[in-house]
Amino acid sequence: MPKFSLAAVVALALATPTFAFEISFTWDGLKSCTSGNPNTVANPRFMLKDVPEGTKFIRFKLVDKNVPDFNHGGGVVAYSGQTVIEPGAFKYKSPCPPSGAHTYEWTASAQSKKSGGKLGVAKAARKYPE
Repeated sequence: MPKFSLAAVVALALATPTFAFEISFTWDGLKSCTSGNPNTVANPRFMLKDVPEGTKFIRFKLVDKNVPDFNHGGGVVAYSGQTVIEPGAFKYKSPCPPSGAHTYEWTASAQSKKSGGKLGVAKAARKYPE
């Protein structure tokens, strides 16, 4: 059995790239809402980066960081290697803060099955209105 020095093992570990699952989005095209009564709308355009190997579905969920108990919903999208999830893949309750801007955070869970098998999680947050 070959022997490896600690320095060689560390160098190999540092040379092996590790990627973190990332998402980003914008509120572009979202109908203005500041009444406190959200509209049911199509998802924003999501840009995906470094989706974990084996991902078959991505589950999206929106949380208002200022009012985390309000259920904005989200959806599950089949994944087949795309780098963008276009609007219309699912519907959710839009951001609609009644007084001032709130911070909203999308969580995307990469999954091997539609209802489980979590492989990775990515989050992205933005203020609304911006």
